[in-house]
Amino acid sequence: MASHATSRTISKDDVNYKLHFRMINEQQVEDITIDFFYKPHTITLLTFTIVSLMYFAFTRDDTGPEDNIWKGVLSVLFFFLIISVLAFPNGPFTRPHPAIWRMVFGLSVLYFLFLVFLLFLNLEQVKSVMYWLDPNLRYATRESDVMEYAVNCHVITWERIVSHFDVFAFGHFWGWAMKALLIRSYGLCWTISITWELTELFFMHLLPNFAECWWDQIILDILLCNGGGIWLGMVVCHFLEMRTYHWGSFKAIHTTSGKLKRAVLQFTPASWTYVRWFDPKSSFQRVAGIYLFLIIWQLTELNTFFLKHIFVFQACHPLSYGRILFIGVITAPTVRQYYAYLTDTQCKRVGTQCWVFGAIAFLEAIVCIKFGQDLFSKTVGLYVILWLVCMALITFLCLYGMVWYAEYYGQRYKTISSVSLCIMGGDFGHCEWGLVSEGHSTSRRCNCLANIHSNSTPSLIPSFLLQRMGKLH
Repeated sequence: MASHATSRTISKDDVNYKLHFRMINEQQVEDITIDFFYKPHTITLLTFTIVSLMYFAFTRDDTGPEDNIWKGVLSVLFFFLIISVLAFPNGPFTRPHPAIWRMVFGLSVLYFLFLVFLLFLNLEQVKSVMYWLDPNLRYATRESDVMEYAVNCHVITWERIVSHFDVFAFGHFWGWAMKALLIRSYGLCWTISITWELTELFFMHLLPNFAECWWDQIILDILLCNGGGIWLGMVVCHFLEMRTYHWGSFKAIHTTSGKLKRAVLQFTPASWTYVRWFDPKSSFQRVAGIYLFLIIWQLTELNTFFLKHIFVFQACHPLSYGRILFIGVITAPTVRQYYAYLTDTQCKRVGTQCWVFGAIAFLEAIVCIKFGQDLFSKTVGLYVILWLVCMALITFLCLYGMVWYAEYYGQRYKTISSVSLCIMGGDFGHCEWGLVSEGHSTSRRCNCLANIHSNSTPSLIPSFLLQRMGKLH
């Protein structure tokens, strides 16, 4: 009897592990203000699903074969998203509503399955699907077939420089602002920006549009567009870090303008986590993890150009910018989950969205290689090896620079005596394991890498905290 009871006992480490994994994979909503939007409504959804299917099955005209296929695909997509809302995890975010992030995860699963399906087709069948979606793609041409790149680089005029500030330049700027919001590190952002330009150089023999003049690559791309976007994104990050997050209920707001303002603020973060990708005592595993992060990031960017080159559609086509927007959306929870896995010792596995994103990145690369064998037969293996080596060296230099900067110019931390101030202040959910930065005047400015919120099980907090505090001595 005793052995049976022991086998059913859950260890403290198991409970802590499940708590940490839930915070990145199944984040709970703490500030429920309108109960209706957070109740399950499963029976209502089931009734709506059955009635909708019955209506479309018996009322629509099914004489057009192409229309039947198109409406069937849309219906499968729609009802799969309903199942996503019911069954899939919230992920690490709850704003503006967990259902949105469940649908985002559902769309990423569908895209993953679509890529798996593509692997079992041939190139002609894939093009037939593309032509069915957009008949104009039959006449599409590559930019590299009609344009020249890196021509007359010694001719530098004001008119030529201004001509480069087009919608794509704004896309570079705005894209890097969004990337900075996700990564929240000057060091990593600048590393990715510089290594991407090196990636273009190493893969220029496969993609001619990677060829750029030196002033375009260094001044316009790295310094102005990328650098300006990184600066803007980090400014927003610092602003959100300094905010005091106190969310009131809609029921407590009596004015119309106040309710509208609260509704708009629902689309802003519920809290903002201070990010520290690397510190002087980080293990080799974290260094390797950051290197893998940079490689997958570069691979995802490369897939953008290889896909439109192999399947022949231009950057302005919905297939191109639609995929970029979609990848950008699923990157947000992916980065958060990967960061928690990399920095939190209690988090033993990556979140589901992070897993699916990694699978998508490699599947896209496999699809490109399968259908672009003529292109990849021209690959110079030495260039790829040098690219990987350069990525490793630059990653090491970046991390070394981040550690050096943190030691000599970074924020210093108070002693363990300040921990009690942060905890007794009732803000354990925003405390970075009891380390309170001197740069912030109140205990509410502590941040938590694992984002453990104040509604955690009370019985877990003392042992969980004491274990961490013991490691600080």
